[in-house]
Amino acid sequence: MVRILIGSIVGGLAQWIVGAIFWATPLSRIAFHVANDTANAGVQQALAQYLTPTGTGTYYVPWPDTSQGTILHGRGPVAMIHFNISGFPLMDSTSLVEGLILSIVSILLIGLALHAIGGRVQDFASRAKLVILFSVAAALYFTVGQPVFNYFMPWGYFLYLALSQVLGLIAGGLVLVRWFMPKDVAVSSETLH
Repeated sequence: MVRILIGSIVGGLAQWIVGAIFWATPLSRIAFHVANDTANAGVQQALAQYLTPTGTGTYYVPWPDTSQGTILHGRGPVAMIHFNISGFPLMDSTSLVEGLILSIVSILLIGLALHAIGGRVQDFASRAKLVILFSVAAALYFTVGQPVFNYFMPWGYFLYLALSQVLGLIAGGLVLVRWFMPKDVAVSSETLH
């Protein structure tokens, strides 16, 4: 179990590095459409004017539960806005540390799951296959599901996000499986029931 804990730290670091490559480099520009400074200032001013009174939160605009909202929704544009009334630094070291901790915990959970089935899945290839399949399944449902279930959401952003998640989880999981899980163990016919 100590090896899994150590492997979770190393695997979490690998996952965190993959995330940094996707989100802390110019590569992240693939995921975003960028408006010019004038448009940004206008949208920011409108957000401050209309959303600040109701506070930080996620807004579905326009809200379709009224007759006027239904008309506006049908006319468009439509948005989901993750809104924060406060400004903050572009690169905050606190979020980097919290992200690393989250990566370590997620790889630890993968390690605990593999440990729980360790008697049945003992070789690297089978463990790697599980890591890959669970990584893809999680990203498909939780991330690609966003534009599937919320048809107005942008596919490009969520596909890029899903790719970064899949590759990060696979990198961290494979580091854990390759160097920190018990090596292949031959299963004798006596242990099979």
